Amino acid sequence: MTEPDPHRRRRAQGALETQVLAALNDARGPVTAGWVQEHLTAGLAYTTVMTVLARLLAKNAVTRRREGRSFVWVSASDGAGLAALKMHRVLDGEQDRRAVLARFITALPADDEQVLRELLDQAGDEG
Repeated sequence: MTEPDPHRRRRAQGALETQVLAALNDARGPVTAGWVQEHLTAGLAYTTVMTVLARLLAKNAVTRRREGRSFVWVSASDGAGLAALKMHRVLDGEQDRRAVLARFITALPADDEQVLRELLDQAGDEG
């Protein structure tokens, strides 16, 4: 059994998903998992790419369709969309959404709070 490399850094949570989405967004159309693997700088195994794509599919961040004997994949979201999906999942898992949102807002830096207020005002104007 090989010892883990103590100098190897662990990826940030969601980093692979973000990289795969970026590759899909750079594609000029539907692509295979092999194409995604070739266009990532991380040197990931094909099975790892497939696992990430399957997780993104479960999150509705990508779509796929059968083409021949394999699937082709398309991004349904970008990095910001993936982050928003994660935020929705967290909120959906909580009983007191209001408390979670209130805590989130009070912990925001002033600049982010201002951006959020502007976005809420814009959404109110559109509705």
